[in-house]
Amino acid sequence: MTKFPQDGQLRKRVILFLVILLPLVLNAQEENHRAAKNYSGVAATTQARVSTAGGEAGSAKTYSSAVLTSDSEANGPQQPNAKPNGPSLARGETKRKIPGSMVGYIDNAIVQSQVRIRSDAGFHNNAPDRAEFFYAQCSCISGPGPNPVVADLNFQQLYLRSEYAPRKRFSFFAEVPVRWIQPQLIVVPGTPPLTNEFGLSDLAAGFKLAAVASPNQYLTFQFQTYFPSGNASIGLGTNHYTVQPALLYYRALSERIALEGQIGDSHPIGGSSCPQPCDTVATAAHLPNSQGFAGDVFFYGVGPSYVLYRRKTVRIAPVIELVGWAILGGFETNTVTATDSFQGAKGVAGANIVNLKGGMRTSLGANGSFYIGYGHQLTHWFWYKEIVRAEYRYTF
Repeated sequence: MTKFPQDGQLRKRVILFLVILLPLVLNAQEENHRAAKNYSGVAATTQARVSTAGGEAGSAKTYSSAVLTSDSEANGPQQPNAKPNGPSLARGETKRKIPGSMVGYIDNAIVQSQVRIRSDAGFHNNAPDRAEFFYAQCSCISGPGPNPVVADLNFQQLYLRSEYAPRKRFSFFAEVPVRWIQPQLIVVPGTPPLTNEFGLSDLAAGFKLAAVASPNQYLTFQFQTYFPSGNASIGLGTNHYTVQPALLYYRALSERIALEGQIGDSHPIGGSSCPQPCDTVATAAHLPNSQGFAGDVFFYGVGPSYVLYRRKTVRIAPVIELVGWAILGGFETNTVTATDSFQGAKGVAGANIVNLKGGMRTSLGANGSFYIGYGHQLTHWFWYKEIVRAEYRYTF
């Protein structure tokens, strides 16, 4: 059986990750400062040379003007001069525009106005009410969720997201999701069947605030809130509020290579309790009434991308993402002990879920891009065994 780290070990790993991330950010800041300083020095030197040459240019101006006038009278009107070349870049100067986020599963650290349409198709969720992360606790344990114990669920979700950035470092956004579910396996016989359902899921809104915003990198704080707008009784929502603070990072390592990452926590506010029979049946996990069925979920991810094909209006970039979730608390309906007369619950604190995602983003022009990607479980625990994601994003 897989042994999962305890909360104390997980906190140590999180702290270690932050300690590693901080020097990278400070080093990137120092590089940007050094580049700006070099450019300032070159600009000052160039200005001094122009000033020194100003006197000589002034003395030659009258003579040059006379020669030009004489040539014009002798040779007739002159053709317009050819368009001069643009100014060359000074050392340390960069005019490269940030190419935009290439990832499909990690949240975008770049602060910008955009509209995004995304669709997901997930397969084989074996515990939809786990920590009330996907949908609410099964009503077989007095929860607001569906009555049957579902041990295998397929789902699709469609999201419409709009983000507006009135400032370079700040934006706010809102997201409207629609969900479809198809139960594949119901454990408890004799219960009313859970049919295929669809409808509005839990709405989301939040903001981004960039601590670092440069042509090469972004370090952004994101705060997102989910509202219990989906019908939890048929599996369309969690029936509680959720807040998700997160730290997002983008770094352009070169003109073709970029690295993106995220860390954050999904914290439920409210959620279902676990009254009888959970705390009175010896075969079930002992759940104090003060402890909720929902639990905190720490999430993280890292994704490098490489621009494989680049032309004036088209760019194609494959991307690989490693995304994980560490469940810090909460419970799930125990499908092993589920019967006609009793449905127990078991704790899921300490469970770790890791997925590997692979995809491709195609950018069209300066504003639009398409993403298509596939993800698969790497661990014993999972939200789904497989997932397919498609996305269109337009920035302005």
